[in-house]
Amino acid sequence: MTPKAPNDNAAALALQALAATLADDKRAERLLALTGLGADELRARLGDPGLLAACLTFLESHEPDLLAVAADLDVAPERLVAARRALEAS
Repeated sequence: MTPKAPNDNAAALALQALAATLADDKRAERLLALTGLGADELRARLGDPGLLAACLTFLESHEPDLLAVAADLDVAPERLVAARRALEAS
């Protein structure tokens, strides 16, 4: 089995962060309102590194959300920031 590429790991973490974001009603409403995305577009673009990076940027723009999602995922907030950077570089 080959190891995952860093961007695969970043995408997986971003998907987990998106799921945690959507699990919180207030955070989900704010994400959809600020990005203009709808549920159908989110589903259609789940594999898009740009969309995943944008979701992480959304979390970074409001530190309490970043910290809450990082805690939900049991990761350091810096890992979410690093994942966004990796996705933007891909």
